[in-house]
Amino acid sequence: MASDIHKDRTREIVYAIRRLMQAGEIYTKELNKIYNVSAAQLNCLIALYENGPLSPSQIARHILVNSSTVTGIIDRLEQKDLVKRTRISTDRRVVTVELMKTGKMLAENAPPPIQQKLIDGLNQLTKGDIDQIAFTLRKLTDMLDVQDIDVK
Repeated sequence: MASDIHKDRTREIVYAIRRLMQAGEIYTKELNKIYNVSAAQLNCLIALYENGPLSPSQIARHILVNSSTVTGIIDRLEQKDLVKRTRISTDRRVVTVELMKTGKMLAENAPPPIQQKLIDGLNQLTKGDIDQIAFTLRKLTDMLDVQDIDVK
């Protein structure tokens, strides 16, 4: 009996994680279908909208991705005329990224990033609930050996 409960709970946990992953995938597909941007691209546009022109490394810090990933995101946004790179220094390596008019409009009108839904929901919980979730998620990431993966 106890073994069955353990199996059921394990299945329930795996199912919940799959639902979280699917929610992210569905969100990204909808963004792509409606706005022709990925979630990462939208996060970049919102970071620029909220903070003004930024360097690629600053964008990476704001949207929690590697600097190398930001280059591809900016390339695709630039191809869509949503952002532009400018060099305001005599050093050609120094680049600033800023929103174009269409990028600003998209940032103003697109749905909030999926993580904002999580933040809003977590803000409704007690400190004890948040601590419990954080502890449990840390255990899960340790099990999957992903605690050392850098998301910045």
